[in-house]
Amino acid sequence: MTAHTLFRLDGRTAAIVGSGSGIGEAVAAGAAELGAHVACLDIDPTAATRTATRIRLAGGSSESGSLDIRTAGDVSIAFERLASSRGRLDIVVCTPGVNVRKPLLSYTDDDFDRVVSLNLKGSFNVLRAAGRIMTGQRGGSIIVFSSIRSQVVEPGQSVYAATKAGIVQMVRTAAAEFGAAGVRVNAVAPGVVETPLTAPITANADWYNAYAAKSVFGRWAAAAEMVGPTLFLASDAASYVTGSVLFADGGWTAADGRFNPPGM
Repeated sequence: MTAHTLFRLDGRTAAIVGSGSGIGEAVAAGAAELGAHVACLDIDPTAATRTATRIRLAGGSSESGSLDIRTAGDVSIAFERLASSRGRLDIVVCTPGVNVRKPLLSYTDDDFDRVVSLNLKGSFNVLRAAGRIMTGQRGGSIIVFSSIRSQVVEPGQSVYAATKAGIVQMVRTAAAEFGAAGVRVNAVAPGVVETPLTAPITANADWYNAYAAKSVFGRWAAAAEMVGPTLFLASDAASYVTGSVLFADGGWTAADGRFNPPGM
């Protein structure tokens, strides 16, 4: 391993869950550019196929499939088939998430179940299925998406924030349990990223601009800006990094307020 190859993923098999759009799509394309064979998995098989086709047209190696991470058996089957056909499963990235923005007192049982079943249970299903394969093969990297909402909240974010905080603790526990087998487990915590999930916000100029102002850069992130942090954690450049949360939030959680005191 040299500095020139630290970030390369040549010969590795990566399952990118949620690769039909947004961050997952960008990460899938980036992993392929770095040499990985990428399995594009998404609840929307047409979207997954579109991403896989784009990768192949660019000269990369890919396949696609339908996957709903809320169903544990389907996650296990998808990962086991991929590991069997490719010889091993080196990288798993899990990006899907959903948010129901409502005051806590207005939340229904169905709202709660919808957010928890995808964000928390789905991430658990991915961690468990990938962990079984990777601990058996004695190596691999799992990256699950958390959020700044694991640390800071606002009205309407109660259950979403709870799931994103829960993901952090599951990632830390998985890192502790899988580490002896050489498996690394980490989380990426984005700030505000322009994706289909945030479309209701980007459509509202006041809301959009208020969130942009929370970043020290004064802007939102593009989905492509999550590729570097994610694939760093997937690569040998992060060979001694596990149980961590990489905040890619434009300084949102670092800066307290936006007033510059006199003389600053």
